[in-house]
Amino acid sequence: MTKRLFGKILVALLLACLLVAGGITWFVTRTPRSPFDGTALTGTPSADLIQRGEYAARVGDCVACHSTPNSAPFAGGLEMATPMGSIFATNITPDKETGIGRYSLADFDRALRHGVARDGHRLYPAMPYPSYAKLGNDDVRALYAYFMFAVQPVHQESRLGDIPWPLNMRWPLALWNAAFAKSGAYQQKGSMDPLWSRGAYIVQGLGHCGSCHTPRAVSMNEKALDESSSLYLSGAVLDGWYAPSLRGDPNTGLGRWSEEDVFRFLRTGRSQHGVVFGSMAEVFNNSTQYMTDEDLRAVARYVKSLPGDPTRDGQPWRYDAASNGALALDQRLKGPGAQTYMAKCSSCHGQDGRGQGQWIPTLAGSASSMIKEGASSINVTLNGSGRIVANGVPDAYRMPPFRKQLSDQEIADVLTFVRTSWGNRGGAVNRDDVKRLRERTNPASSNVIVLQMR
Repeated sequence: MTKRLFGKILVALLLACLLVAGGITWFVTRTPRSPFDGTALTGTPSADLIQRGEYAARVGDCVACHSTPNSAPFAGGLEMATPMGSIFATNITPDKETGIGRYSLADFDRALRHGVARDGHRLYPAMPYPSYAKLGNDDVRALYAYFMFAVQPVHQESRLGDIPWPLNMRWPLALWNAAFAKSGAYQQKGSMDPLWSRGAYIVQGLGHCGSCHTPRAVSMNEKALDESSSLYLSGAVLDGWYAPSLRGDPNTGLGRWSEEDVFRFLRTGRSQHGVVFGSMAEVFNNSTQYMTDEDLRAVARYVKSLPGDPTRDGQPWRYDAASNGALALDQRLKGPGAQTYMAKCSSCHGQDGRGQGQWIPTLAGSASSMIKEGASSINVTLNGSGRIVANGVPDAYRMPPFRKQLSDQEIADVLTFVRTSWGNRGGAVNRDDVKRLRERTNPASSNVIVLQMR
């Protein structure tokens, strides 16, 4: 090879590298287009538009992530644990210095549906913009009107996360978005009835139910974003809780629930199958109880249309009294798990594990007792669950925390008993799993926490 030819090849390679680098730089720094570019709101929006935005914020449960029990609504500060470290929810009040007061409608849209802040930095997908991408323009416009004209501005600096360098660099999120975040508003399917379509829009978009109930890949993306995949809403572990399947799985999902059961659960926080607890209690307290009956029935219609996976779920659960023979007195003295259950749990949940109607949930056949993942069982036993607050009235019943009363081994034993009795198939709980979750979590507050948006 001559020096001249070698030089030409070297120049060509350098140019190619510059072009690739330039292309990547353009890609990761470009500002996504918004249909509201160049649009300016003049005057105060109508009361109807603001009210629609407030309702949309309720359905999206924005207050839950962008507030803390000790802060004003939407002022930010909530810590969110990630595998890389903690991040903190930002201030989304209309404060012009520390909030979103300087955001135009297009800026707001880019943050909401594309995960790009006003200054161009990428948002972590803890902000569920892959779901919010499906929002229609009318809902985006209404949300902007509500946050800008009905939310009280709060001057509170957003806290920086503690994710170490280089993992805290934001530009790779542009590549993540290209691979995993689909753009485009929800498109109604002509073959489905309007109620189903409305439910699909809420569940996939504003409600962002998949953020908790859909399993995630190693790259932290939801493995599915709609019903075209059997993985969508099939259950997942998130932040120390197991969000169960919302599909027709008879043991770990909604297979034994009717549409009316789902509706009542979302409306009242309880049904014959269970009571909201953990993160879902916050969703009920701040979101679903404020939704219209029509929207709740739409959600119920949609999720009940999703088939289960018989291969994964196995034969439908049936109550098996014989598997609970350990409650006989002579066996009780031998089995530490059964003994603890009788002493600490049976007065509420019953010796037969069937609870007390819709007020105290059954443990026999419950999803948390049927799934192999024991996170929810461990977490609620360690830390209890906050009160359900319906129509401003706190519930008289709540699961108390047992972290100070029971050791790791005692909790493992009693949960193993529960998850292997009455036909339950969840299996044994390991003491080390209890220990790890004890170290990661804090006791549930005994205070009633319902964040008032206005």
